Amino acid sequence: MVRGDFRLLADIDVQSKSRVAVIGPSGGGKSTLLNTVAGFLQPASGRIEIAGEDVTQAAPAARNLTMVFQDNNLFPHLTLAQNTGLGIAPNLRLNAAQKDRVSAVLARVGLEGKEASLPPDLSGGQQSRAALARALLRGRPLLLLDEPFAALGPALRLEMLDLVAEICAEEAITLLMITHAPEDALRICPQTLLVADGTVEGPQDTGALLADPPESLRSYLGAR
Repeated sequence: MVRGDFRLLADIDVQSKSRVAVIGPSGGGKSTLLNTVAGFLQPASGRIEIAGEDVTQAAPAARNLTMVFQDNNLFPHLTLAQNTGLGIAPNLRLNAAQKDRVSAVLARVGLEGKEASLPPDLSGGQQSRAALARALLRGRPLLLLDEPFAALGPALRLEMLDLVAEICAEEAITLLMITHAPEDALRICPQTLLVADGTVEGPQDTGALLADPPESLRSYLGAR
């Protein structure tokens, strides 16, 4: 994978329905990995398969996945129901049944009754919940999280992580989650991809990796 003069070597196999953290030193290529899987960056060589389908040349919208970014990408001029409804129809021409689905998924993430609210009127945690609700409405089997909860306080971040794990288990969703916090990986991701020195390694057992990290990860974690 190439981003400008940055090269990242990856040869990995993530199993369906697994929850996998992506961890490593800053600038090591974690976001490059997810953006390449999502189709926002093109690999210089090799191929990307999702559920056995080669999507290397597919546009982002044509890939069977959804991605949630750190800034949540909510449109400030659209209501919460409209922002969430984009997960069903980009033109927001929803029928009654689809509008009911929007209300149901908002209730699922704890935002019942907030349909008419605008993002600037919501807390950071509520905005994160809205972004997650929109991702769920897309109904894709692969969910990519690029630190969407990094700006939240500790208690709320843990609450959101638990919600993600619960929903992924219920909906049989495969999760790839970038995190700078090893405790987040331990909490909901049994496996971890280590991205360091221009290479992606894994998936490997999260607990074992963090208990005895390699040198490339040890200084980043502050381990002795």
